[in-house]
Amino acid sequence: MPDDYQECLDFLYGRLNYERLGMPRTPHELRLGRMLRLLRLLGDPHDALKIIHVAGTKGKGSTSAMLASVLTASGRRTGLFCSPHLHRLEERFTLDGRAASAEELIQLTELVRPAVVALDADRIAEGRRGPTFFEITTAMGLLHFARQRADAVVLEVGMGGRLDSTNVVRPLVSVITSISFDHTRQLGNTLGAIAREKAGILKRGVPAVSGVLAPEARAAIEHVGTARRVPLRQLGADFQFKYEPPVPPLSRPAAGFVQVRTWRSDWGKLALPLLGEHQAQNAALAVAALDVLAERGVAVDRDAVVRGFASLTWPARVEVLGESPWMVIDGAHNVASAEALAATLRTCFPPSPRTLVFGTTRDKDLRGQLQALLPCFDTLVATRYVENPRAVPPEEVAETIQSIDDRRAWIASDPAEALVLARRLTGRDGLICVTGSLFLAAEARAVLLSRNDPSPTCSVLT
Repeated sequence: MPDDYQECLDFLYGRLNYERLGMPRTPHELRLGRMLRLLRLLGDPHDALKIIHVAGTKGKGSTSAMLASVLTASGRRTGLFCSPHLHRLEERFTLDGRAASAEELIQLTELVRPAVVALDADRIAEGRRGPTFFEITTAMGLLHFARQRADAVVLEVGMGGRLDSTNVVRPLVSVITSISFDHTRQLGNTLGAIAREKAGILKRGVPAVSGVLAPEARAAIEHVGTARRVPLRQLGADFQFKYEPPVPPLSRPAAGFVQVRTWRSDWGKLALPLLGEHQAQNAALAVAALDVLAERGVAVDRDAVVRGFASLTWPARVEVLGESPWMVIDGAHNVASAEALAATLRTCFPPSPRTLVFGTTRDKDLRGQLQALLPCFDTLVATRYVENPRAVPPEEVAETIQSIDDRRAWIASDPAEALVLARRLTGRDGLICVTGSLFLAAEARAVLLSRNDPSPTCSVLT
């Protein structure tokens, strides 16, 4: 089996993979025709699925995870497709919180391989590329959930919306979490342009929920929704939330509370599964989506929401993996998510000496992320992830730090070295935060989880 498993990984990772190469400069390669043809060859497994489709600049993964956990708690067999994965490819396809097994990955690969080979031959004859890594893995996820007879599927968009490989489905409800600047080369350099791309997931007549507040982006989503006759429920107009942060010093397992009132229900005060006001907004959006589902015949009661939130673990989202010092791992990788992380560290953790371990990706706003984070930290360590070629060299990170506030950063060649250095520089009463990229979060997390450390690491805050 190990040889079969590795052969499947080699086949999949041998495809054109924008997660390693970076997205193309133009959307020409991101058309949906390949995806539709691939699914047709597989029998259109998505057509029978009840899908909640989730897009957004930030928060789409957390909102998707909350929805999936609640639907599972309600007794429904629930699939969750999300990307990228942290440690194993199978994490992208989970059913009731359980990632697909290695055996299931092998089976899925063998099921899609003939369709990929056939489509490759057709595309080569046309002088075009065959299916990409993300297209194939999206098809595998949809096929997996169909084969497992999932009652509901939460489907997270990879990038953008209009041309994303997931945008071949007709969902029960569409969800747009937020709009901020990211992937501007592909999606546009204004909030309105980015919002129009995200709003590409809206389908004619299919209800939608939006957590977008920026006026320019909100107007763009309203425009698309009106043109497609979408019943649109919006944060601030149709539903509201109030956030109550935990009182430092941080206590487990509470991450604060959120009060949610929608056009349909008063959900009262709910214990949050994840830290930060941005997660309270994501929770409110998930709850609003549940009210839309109820109007479509898929009712979920408050007890299921309470149970679903209580049972949720969502790695690398202000995830606490140790104390003395606090060890926080977060996948923030754009300015908006860096600002949300900074606010969460200020409101949810007690004052202490703080060390930032930072590394990011070449097509991200390095300076903008650092400007949001640097005021929160006393000591700075620049590093890089090593398993993906898109990392910014740590020397460049250090130079940018110095150009912002004239501080010098320590330099570490990889996450393991960075963590050793950060522990040496940070007292037991301090806090270490690793952030800047989900790729960095994954590699640092793997180091922490593999250590035989006498301190209480690996205890995840939920």
